[in-house]
Amino acid sequence: MAFSGALTLTDLNDFLTPSQACIKPIEQANEPEESKVPGAAATEIVIDSGGSYYEVSANNASSKNIERKLQQAQISLNDCLACSGCITSAESVLITLQSHTEVLNFLSSNPPISTPDHKIPVLSIAPQSLASLAASISSSSGSPVSLLQILRRVRAFSTRILGFEHVYDTTFARHLALLEHTREFLERKRGEGKLPMLASACPGWICYAEKAHSEMLPFIARTKSPQQVMGTVVKSWFGSRWGVQPDQIYHVSVMPCYDKKLEASRQDFYSDLYSTRDVDCVITTGELELMMREKGWDLSKPVENESTPDFDAEIPELLSHPGTSSGSYLQSLINSITASHPSPADLAVKLIRTSDYEEFTLRAQDTGEVLFKGAKCYGFRNLQNVVRKVGREAGVQVGRGAAGRMVGMRAKKRGGEDEKGYDYVEVMACPGGCVNGGGQLKPIARAAGQKEDEEGYARNWQESGVEMPVPGEDGAMQGAKWGNKEWTMEVERAYWHDLPTPPPSPRPDTSDGPFDCADHLAAQVKVDLCRPTDSGVHDTWASVMDEGAERRRHEHFRTQYRAVESEVIGLAVKW
Repeated sequence: MAFSGALTLTDLNDFLTPSQACIKPIEQANEPEESKVPGAAATEIVIDSGGSYYEVSANNASSKNIERKLQQAQISLNDCLACSGCITSAESVLITLQSHTEVLNFLSSNPPISTPDHKIPVLSIAPQSLASLAASISSSSGSPVSLLQILRRVRAFSTRILGFEHVYDTTFARHLALLEHTREFLERKRGEGKLPMLASACPGWICYAEKAHSEMLPFIARTKSPQQVMGTVVKSWFGSRWGVQPDQIYHVSVMPCYDKKLEASRQDFYSDLYSTRDVDCVITTGELELMMREKGWDLSKPVENESTPDFDAEIPELLSHPGTSSGSYLQSLINSITASHPSPADLAVKLIRTSDYEEFTLRAQDTGEVLFKGAKCYGFRNLQNVVRKVGREAGVQVGRGAAGRMVGMRAKKRGGEDEKGYDYVEVMACPGGCVNGGGQLKPIARAAGQKEDEEGYARNWQESGVEMPVPGEDGAMQGAKWGNKEWTMEVERAYWHDLPTPPPSPRPDTSDGPFDCADHLAAQVKVDLCRPTDSGVHDTWASVMDEGAERRRHEHFRTQYRAVESEVIGLAVKW
């Protein structure tokens, strides 16, 4: 199975522990003298009343003159990001089932269409993955390629060579997610939840919150990500239109992120009734490209009608949502609030540190009132700062020990004296956002002497941050690097290439734009899946249905998150 060279699967128990191949292993500087008794320890560890650990001689544990106070292990964030080896054994099993090999095995063993055991294979691909493929082709050929052209070529490969029957991009599913996301935010503004609301499309951020900052879980949005909404659309909505049950469809998604494999494996997205997942298998952009190379498919070669929009597609194609290439969650809320406010509003953008951390303030022109304040936060370093800021403003303890208690005390003391806190934060774990996901294609390597990674790509390991830390020019040890900023900019340009907002692709027989068509179809999807029984007219996504239909809406388009508590006693862990 092909994985990033930065990912290490190890034989661990079901709790989060350092990888056995950790780049910063536990070291013992002074080896103790061997005990005269074979297998016996030469020293013992004792704990004083203040909780400090001491190493003492096993022969004289009470002697103070031979005791040595032990220091706590220090592992920085850069150490962890450079390793990416800390996963649980349960997660490793789930990841093993999420690979391009599994996809090929299924397609080769899928019974013929004429048999009752045949499953309809469906492929959905994220626009960020299309952008990564487009940037790679454009870089190697020297001529730009649009996302529509790449989508057509991927569809040709997937249907003609692999045997998929349907291929879609996930932008319509993202449209549904944004509509539900906006609805959830407005509910919280009315007091039906906690603010600030934190975006939940990034599974890396969700795992970080569940395992490290469970106190932040009430602030995380419950709306499903576009990948999982697409799973609902494919298995439930398309399945009903095709006259098949959800377990008669095999849904594969192509994503820019390895964490999407874990997201699809969550129990929340499994149907006990049909014994099937919303997304059966997730492969990365790199794994899709690897399959193309293995099958001899040249993605740089055009296919017929690749630049012609399909106005008769089952769902709208390549909807370009304004804002960011990571989903435009923040911008969708700003647009909604601006459209609903009776007077014009001005938007001010403040760069906090880099383009990965920006604040957005929306003020009414006539009164100067702050209507909305949000932030865009990408990367774990910025994410930690935002978590502390949100916790301070909300009066939530986000740390352990005295530091955490002080945060909560400061927040309570300050109250509302300072300026307005955040209403919303768009959070992504990867610097640069989803276009810089770990499963994306790497920049084309031209330097000689480079080794190949597990996906078969030439890579400068030092530049990729896999072999870290490394000495810099001054001899000092550098921190881990994440990705390539220049290459990320290329993928960003490919993402927006030939896609103005909104794209000029109305149907020839109507004046409706693509978003009008998408809104109408979204309302139809809602009605079909939620089955309202009241007499109201539900021609918009925002309309409120009867209690049963609203419960089904939550089941289809929202989820839950929970804290991951370790049941392991630290002293019992065997390293």
